[in-house]
Amino acid sequence: MTGLNLSQFKARIVLPVVQAMGPGGDAAVNLLTGTALAESGLSYLAQIQGPALGLWQMEPVTHDDCWANWLRYQPDLTDEILHLSGMVAQQPAITMVWNLRYACALARVKYLRAPAPLPAANDAAALSAYHKQNYNTVLGAANAAHNVGLFQQAIAA
Repeated sequence: MTGLNLSQFKARIVLPVVQAMGPGGDAAVNLLTGTALAESGLSYLAQIQGPALGLWQMEPVTHDDCWANWLRYQPDLTDEILHLSGMVAQQPAITMVWNLRYACALARVKYLRAPAPLPAANDAAALSAYHKQNYNTVLGAANAAHNVGLFQQAIAA
């Protein structure tokens, strides 16, 4: 067996981040847990052949865009992210490799910027489709139909 314990990951990393950042509840927890499973299998800290970093495999350009075009206008949320991550100022993208709460928070920011509301917390197919549309994008390698099982694991954890 490789990777992190899914139940501990969900309870000790994802849940505290979602609770600290506000809206979303169980749907956001399951979405972020499933996203990490789909993106890295909870095993890879950096993309094998590409720039993506952390368990949520966010590209540095996306990380930087979240800061430049969204978080700079959200000072309370910014403060909360820095506090729960143990930081005092904006960090470089490489921080997502070693600070799991920071990486989770940036993935949550990516989803907060999406116009569509979150799907139901227990709908694995809808969570997988939401991930594909709003995180991985049409050009990304994720397969929403294939990843439904991963989102079901996230729900069950």
